[in-house]
Amino acid sequence: MKTVLVTGGSRGIGRAVCEAFSKEGYFVIINYNKSVKEAQTLCDSLKNAVTFRADVSDKEQVAAMVAAFPDIDVLVNNAGVSLFGVFDSVSRESIRELYDVNLFGTLNMTRAVLPSMIRRKSGAIINISSVFGECGASCEVDYSASKAALIGFTKALAKEVGPSYVRVNCVCPGVIDTDMNARLTIEEVESLVESIPLERLGKPVDVANAVLFLASEKADYISGAVLAVDGGLV
Repeated sequence: MKTVLVTGGSRGIGRAVCEAFSKEGYFVIINYNKSVKEAQTLCDSLKNAVTFRADVSDKEQVAAMVAAFPDIDVLVNNAGVSLFGVFDSVSRESIRELYDVNLFGTLNMTRAVLPSMIRRKSGAIINISSVFGECGASCEVDYSASKAALIGFTKALAKEVGPSYVRVNCVCPGVIDTDMNARLTIEEVESLVESIPLERLGKPVDVANAVLFLASEKADYISGAVLAVDGGLV
């Protein structure tokens, strides 16, 4: 049985990813930080799943989690936070949290699981970026920058670890119907839908299906790819 670790796996896209891998027979490690009830509820609904509380921005907590599950076959770097506001008005604390989770959390997790993957010459890493990492978004400058960094990280690492048969890919969700976008008004949602060629918001399962594909043998010759799941928005 293969093992997948999904960071930020208790809600939204992460939850859908956990559910998709569970259906495919994976042992699922649901990482969470604050969403205790959501993580446990999800775990109880899945076969062969456990929860593990760890802040991905904390190297020691990451090391403890990976030590508990040393042979991870698939890592999904999904944990992330949003930050909305005019660039020069957002607080220093919010900015630091965003980069610590979105960027350095991904780096921490990847550095922790790579030695085992390289030793076994097998593994798949999927980073969850955003279409805003490709095209940018007004009033979400730092968020866009953190997600753009994941795209560059994906492409570079794929080249570095390819000879060890470790594949690294990136998924860029568009506007997905999750709690992260709950701040949008009905009018804003309607305006967004009008700009999406497929004329609907994305669902978490849309992203989960893409992640599952990139982790599968069907994507065995795909590495360094950036896959947009955005309904044609970008």
